[in-house]
Amino acid sequence: MSPKLPVLHADVREVDGLALDPALAERWLVNFLRDEMIGRRGIRTAIVGVSGGVDSAVVAFLCAKALGPENVHGVRMPYRTSSEESFRHGALVTASTRIHDIVIDISDAVDGYLQHEREASPTRRGNVMARQRMIVLFDQSAKYDGLPVGTGNKSERLLGYFTWHADDSPPINPIGDLFKTQIWQLARHLGVPPAIIDKPATADLIRGQTDEEDLGITYARADRILQLALMGYREEDIVEHGFTPTDVALVMRRVNSTHWKRHLPTTAVISTTAINEFYLRPVDF
Repeated sequence: MSPKLPVLHADVREVDGLALDPALAERWLVNFLRDEMIGRRGIRTAIVGVSGGVDSAVVAFLCAKALGPENVHGVRMPYRTSSEESFRHGALVTASTRIHDIVIDISDAVDGYLQHEREASPTRRGNVMARQRMIVLFDQSAKYDGLPVGTGNKSERLLGYFTWHADDSPPINPIGDLFKTQIWQLARHLGVPPAIIDKPATADLIRGQTDEEDLGITYARADRILQLALMGYREEDIVEHGFTPTDVALVMRRVNSTHWKRHLPTTAVISTTAINEFYLRPVDF
């Protein structure tokens, strides 16, 4: 039988497991970046895609603290229909952190392909933009002898709310184990400008789009449901603690239907030395 938890109401902002010690998280993540980049790879330069959103802002602030702002390149990559507010907020991040500010407009690159795919849906167009941005980040990494640093949070990853082989491509990610609500907590501690923290979250791939409208649920409610699910609670148990069956089913359907996005490509195993199946270094376990 599942353990009983306090009933959660709509006005409750934090539950056990979601409240963050931001000072401790900052120290942990700064040391993570130094260890993974300098210690394991011998790389001292970080390449961060700066969108103007809170996730990439937090990563930029962490990288600046870990490596020094002179060793961090913030790359802003607008498309011709991108939000001007997001573009300005990206500049606010690079100015606040004193990292290098690089602007690369992806419009021509994206349109060069999409001119042959004029019937492409908004989702397809958004995915093309996301993957083009990752091409830019990896190429800029080659240019500056650096490493792309990921900016995807735990909520997005669990809900599958990201473009496969785009947002999830960077080899290290300091915020991938932080829920969106925890990102907001850490952002306030780090000194991310309030204008970035307080605005509605958006992937800015489709004009006027917001994350919560796309998902059909707020991050505040989704994160609580995800946390309980990760603790082993069944859907019916989560409902008993203040959530509607519709919300719980929505969240769990997204988690279950996007499980494949959180793994490397599935390899057909025909030997006893299949990479990532049998051939693993100690650090891979």
